[in-house]
Amino acid sequence: MIKPPLQLAQKLAIEFERIELLESALTHRSAGSNNNERLEFLGDAILGFVVASRIYAAREGAAEGDMSRIRAALVRKETLADIAQEWDLGSYLRLGSGELKSGGFRRASILADALEALIGSVYEDKGLPVAEKLIETLFGDRLTQLAVTTVVKDPKSQLQEYLQATGAALPSYQIMSETGPAHQLRFEVQCSLPALKISAIGDGTSRRTAEQSAAAAVLEQLAVESGE
Repeated sequence: MIKPPLQLAQKLAIEFERIELLESALTHRSAGSNNNERLEFLGDAILGFVVASRIYAAREGAAEGDMSRIRAALVRKETLADIAQEWDLGSYLRLGSGELKSGGFRRASILADALEALIGSVYEDKGLPVAEKLIETLFGDRLTQLAVTTVVKDPKSQLQEYLQATGAALPSYQIMSETGPAHQLRFEVQCSLPALKISAIGDGTSRRTAEQSAAAAVLEQLAVESGE
């Protein structure tokens, strides 16, 4: 049974002037034309701004590249979906019958989009200060610990920087397979370095995570060949 939007508003301690904004934020496009796509667009921009502002303040003297990597890790779909699950956002979503039957309320992309739409609805109804407070509430320690967050480059970035430093051609990524039901897809992706005659396959629940897995496997091969 879908929980009422007002219950979520109470959980977040936000009094909406226009509860219809929250209703729209919780409505997937499969459930009708009055859905959350526009609010998602707005919320994405607000979230990016707030997170960038917090990183800038917390990491004095940090390089632009380091700040960009921290922001990317915080606002990527996987992180947003995790936060949405922590707040049980899926139980408030209105989905079309097809998405409902396929378990769309658990799908990472739908949860992440709804979280951004939620932020957009609060901004539209209450303004930036309340939207910023909501982001603080939703993200919790992810924001409060920015000053000590370790910057770790993802495997794809590490591989690209290694190849650029050695003058080698950049890798290519190819989807080899997609398996499983719509709400539990798994991807297999091949990362190839033709000039070095190296390739590896990685898998994951999204194309991005599969590419990262494949890049990590290629890095391992490069480390073995270089004797590291």
